Amino acid sequence: MTASTARPRRRVLSRLLVAAPLLAAGALTGVPAHAAAADDIRVNEVVTTGGVNDSIELYNKGTATIDVSGWILKDDDSSHSYKIASGTKLAPQGFRSFDVSGKFGLGSADQARLYLADGKTLVDSFSWSDHSDASWSRCADGTGAFKQVAKVTLGAANNCGTGGGGGTTPVAWPGGSSVATADGSNVFGQDLSGLYQEGAVMWGAQNSGKLWRLVKDGSGGWKPDTTSGWTSGKTLRFPGGSGSADSEGVTLTGTGSAGGAFVASERNGDASGTSRLSVLKYDVSGTGSSLTATREWNLTADLPSTGSNLGLEGITWIPDTALTGAGFKDATTGAAYDPARYAAHSGGVFFVGVEGTGMVHGYVLADSGTYTRVASFSSGMSGVMELQWEPQAARLWAVCDDTCDGQHRTLKIDTTGAFTTTAVYNRPTGMSNYNNEGFSLAGADECVAGTKPVYWADDANDGGHALRRGTVSC
Repeated sequence: MTASTARPRRRVLSRLLVAAPLLAAGALTGVPAHAAAADDIRVNEVVTTGGVNDSIELYNKGTATIDVSGWILKDDDSSHSYKIASGTKLAPQGFRSFDVSGKFGLGSADQARLYLADGKTLVDSFSWSDHSDASWSRCADGTGAFKQVAKVTLGAANNCGTGGGGGTTPVAWPGGSSVATADGSNVFGQDLSGLYQEGAVMWGAQNSGKLWRLVKDGSGGWKPDTTSGWTSGKTLRFPGGSGSADSEGVTLTGTGSAGGAFVASERNGDASGTSRLSVLKYDVSGTGSSLTATREWNLTADLPSTGSNLGLEGITWIPDTALTGAGFKDATTGAAYDPARYAAHSGGVFFVGVEGTGMVHGYVLADSGTYTRVASFSSGMSGVMELQWEPQAARLWAVCDDTCDGQHRTLKIDTTGAFTTTAVYNRPTGMSNYNNEGFSLAGADECVAGTKPVYWADDANDGGHALRRGTVSC
């Protein structure tokens, strides 16, 4: 049973928090002394309702990596159990969430219990008497008491501050207040989403399974390229030529489009009820009317479950050099990010944004098709529709649509090696609260008198226009 289906209300539990450290349990049950190190693993976050399936997050508050293979998660019914997969390890200060909805549901009055692989030795537990809204989270991570917080942060540090962004107050847009249309009338229709500017070319991902190559129209806007089969956009297929990628975001690496276009997709349009959280690579040099992915990194099993239309919305690529230069911390190792630790990859990390959770996850995507998650953090917003790395300012932009009144956030790597919010911006006053799912910034070469162009893609094609342009401070 998923969180959206409430179970009959059970007995009201007398305590909201039950912390049962293994050391204490050992004193009562004769747990071997060598097992005490496992006491560093804590139930850290619980989600019982909303856009995410019933999930339990664990956190390692210790200084050593701990193998939790075979450990057991239970609710308050001992006949219900979820066995953690073999090979699962938690690095120091590491987070890992588990979707338990396939084994049991978490009710409005329930319990999350963690046991060693014997299924009898209790490591930690948490009890509650109301559904999460949106999350039951420990504050501080691993050591504090549980409380209701407004943001789900499964797989990352809990959102224990106020306002979802450490109390950051939104300020005026850092550029001009006026916004103008940047396309012809009804050129794209609905569903234009992710954007990425590559000099005189703009790449656009459309949810209906298309990729567009746009060129400048001479008046500050963009129009479809009419060469090499791009006139009506190109249909996107999964590897082998099957399906229709629900393309939500697009980005390029340091080699530009010559190195392929990378598209974030949340599902196969031919099976729209099932999540398929993937990054797809396309060779865009041909002349045909469709593109078949040359590589797919299917991240579905590695991320908390979301609704099939609430998955990957944004994607951007950040070079390894920018990350190492800023002291980026690898969540997998708990140490400074070292690109040499990983097999041949793109020379950077791909960051994807999730609509249903507002989370951002960073992945090293190996050329072989494997992947490693090296970061997970909250955007501070209820959803992420677009991500853009701005090299000139060394900052990551996270953008929400009309769900968040068009809010934009910038994040930078702080002294701890983690991305943290540096500013929260309202949309320009001259732009209505459109369903903007795409956002792109011009390069430094287009800076004039301290500002440069920015563009938005309106998924709803309001007023017959999907593209709009404004300015932002360089």
